[in-house]
Amino acid sequence: VSRGDISFLENLGVRDSKKITDDKIIKIAPVIIKNIQHVMLILSNEEYNKNYSEDINMNKIKAILHNKALYQLLNKDKFYYDMIVVDQFAKPFVYFNYLKGLPNVVRNINFTTKAEDKCLSVACSSIISRYMFLKEMKRISSELNITLPKGASTLVDDVGKKIVEKYGKDKLKYIAKLNFKNTEKILKLN
Repeated sequence: VSRGDISFLENLGVRDSKKITDDKIIKIAPVIIKNIQHVMLILSNEEYNKNYSEDINMNKIKAILHNKALYQLLNKDKFYYDMIVVDQFAKPFVYFNYLKGLPNVVRNINFTTKAEDKCLSVACSSIISRYMFLKEMKRISSELNITLPKGASTLVDDVGKKIVEKYGKDKLKYIAKLNFKNTEKILKLN
């Protein structure tokens, strides 16, 4: 996000995606995508489930994807930046430890807790991420002909149970993160 983008983004109402309704995210995210340089990497549930293990946890997966996105963004034509800010989901030494042995590690990063509230670029990223999540939830719901509820609740468990009854347990590896507690509950319900 450049200094010239600040008033445009503030007028759009950009802030932490957790403080914006999904309807507003669906409205403003395409405008952000069109006007702000970015890189989108999408990890499907299937890919997540294949990669997740005791050695590769969610934070390691996030670190690898953050690094890959930053590297791709920094190598775009005419991309200029003063500072890179990442919402701190792991201590910096842990983050970089996750990236040991990988090529092209981006190192000049400012890790900030609750960065979505403090930095417009991170807020834009959180809005784009939420938008892509909502689109994917809609796509999967359409494919299954079942509305998938968001979050973790007994409603999620009940819908998961219906999916397993209709499509079998194997369907979960394509539509859910198998290490999440909801998946455990769903499998115990069947």
